[in-house]
Amino acid sequence: MKLSRTASIILLIVANIAIDQISKFIVRAKIAQYEVIELIGDAFILTKVENEGAFLGMGSDLSPMLKWALLLILPVIVLGGVVYYILTNKNLDRLSLIAFCCIIGGGIANVFDRFMYGSVTDFFHIDLGGVFRTGIFNVADMSVSLGMILLVIASFQQKKREKLNA
Repeated sequence: MKLSRTASIILLIVANIAIDQISKFIVRAKIAQYEVIELIGDAFILTKVENEGAFLGMGSDLSPMLKWALLLILPVIVLGGVVYYILTNKNLDRLSLIAFCCIIGGGIANVFDRFMYGSVTDFFHIDLGGVFRTGIFNVADMSVSLGMILLVIASFQQKKREKLNA
């Protein structure tokens, strides 16, 4: 049985949200605030923090009203626009569609946290000895990042197809 395009989109978005929310539920239940659990030495660590700002805590010192507008209302409007775009644009290639679903799912998951808890639970930290070091992030952040990478790849593929057809 083949899913319709719309059902596939909804399934991908919901899967992204579910995986993120399940991971956060487990972290909230099992890991204390700022507790450090080394998974692979100092290179891959679990540590729970509640991020009241945006990416890497930016905006955490904004007034409550400005935070509400920039971290809840604006993302909901943008995510709604992207959902409308992918549902109505039937010419999107499969990779772009998957990318947008990852971005939307991750975005909704983090907006949900802000709305329900007033902050976003972050818990992954990677430190590969100064060569590559991240802030503390979560599964939704990984979904959004993966989506952005896939969009860049899809864009290059589209340009390549256009060159071949020219």
